[in-house]
Amino acid sequence: MRITAVTCVKNEGPFLLEWIAFQRLLGVTDFLFYSNDCTDATDRLLDALAQDGWLTHLPNPAEGRNYQMEALKDAAAQPVVSEADWVWIADVDEFLNIHVGDHTIPALIEACGDPQAISVTFQFFANGGISDYVDAPVIRQFTWCHNPDLWCGETAIEVKSLVRKDFPLQYYGAHRPFFKKKLPPRKRPSWTDGSGRDVPHRFLVAANPRRIRRFPARGARDFATLNHYALRSLDSYLVKNDRGDVNREHRHFDDTYWRERNDAAWEDLSIQRYLPRLEAEIAALKALPGVADLHEEAVALHKAKRDALMAQPAYAEMYAQLKAAPQLPPQEEALLAELGIAP
Repeated sequence: MRITAVTCVKNEGPFLLEWIAFQRLLGVTDFLFYSNDCTDATDRLLDALAQDGWLTHLPNPAEGRNYQMEALKDAAAQPVVSEADWVWIADVDEFLNIHVGDHTIPALIEACGDPQAISVTFQFFANGGISDYVDAPVIRQFTWCHNPDLWCGETAIEVKSLVRKDFPLQYYGAHRPFFKKKLPPRKRPSWTDGSGRDVPHRFLVAANPRRIRRFPARGARDFATLNHYALRSLDSYLVKNDRGDVNREHRHFDDTYWRERNDAAWEDLSIQRYLPRLEAEIAALKALPGVADLHEEAVALHKAKRDALMAQPAYAEMYAQLKAAPQLPPQEEALLAELGIAP
C-alpha cells in the first residue's frame, strides 16, 4: 500500500526527523513537503533527505498569504500524491496515534472497514510546565491533554483526514477533503471517524460552515487519536510566534491560543508504545549523509532564535505572561467564576 503524507513547513527544522520517522512507523511510504522562507535549516535538511530519495521537497507555490491551500492545490497534481493509494495531510506537530492491530495506518483502515476517507479527532497536548527546549522526542516529553471528549467547553473537535485514491475529490482541504455539492447521494463517499462509525451527515456534506472541520469527539477515537502538540516547550512556542507574520510590538499579547491548548486535565501515555522503534528510525535518518549535522544546526538555530527573542522586551513579557497564565482554559475559568467556585 502506497501512503503519501503531505505537509507544509516553515522553520520546523528541529522537529522534522522525529515526525518523518514516526510517519514511517505508521506505514507512510512517501512524503511531499512544501517549505517557504525558512531560516533554521529546514529547507536544507529536507533537500538532504530528498537527495537520498526519502521524500519530495518543493518550494511553496503560494503567491499570496494562503500558503497551505495553494500548496494542497498543487499537491493534487503531483505524481507522489495522484499515484498514492492513500493521502494523509497533516502538520509536523500532529501525530496519528493508532490503537488497533499493529498500530499502523493499514491496520486503522482495516478496522474502519476500508472506507474512502477516515477523519481522526484531535487531542490537544498541553505544555505541561516545560519551559526549556530539549532535543528529545516530543511524544515522550508532553503527556498531558484535555479531557478527550471535551475541549474548552466544546464537544465538537477538529479532525484531520486520510483520503483513499478513489475518493470523488473536488479539492483537498487542510482538515478534510471536499466533493462536489451536486454529487448524487448514491455517489457520496464512504467516510468514517476514528472509531469506524459513519461521520455525521452534516459533516459529510459540509452543510454547516462552522463545522466543516469538526464533529463531536465522544466515542470517535476508539481506533485512533490525533495527538496535536501545538505548544511544545515555552521556548519553542516563542519561536513559533516569531515564525508567524503578526507584529506583536506595541500591543498587548493575547494568550488565548496558549491557554485553550494548555489544559492538562488528562494524562495519555499510549503513544509512547512507538518510542523504541521511533528512536531507532531517527538514528537511521541521522546516519544519512549530512543529515545529523543539519539536524544539529537546526537545533542550534532554534536555541539562538529563542535567545534573540528573549532579548526583546515584548517577547520577554510574552514569556513571563505565558509562564504565569492559569492552566485552566478561559471558558472553564469563566464558568467557575459564574458558579462562584474558586479554580
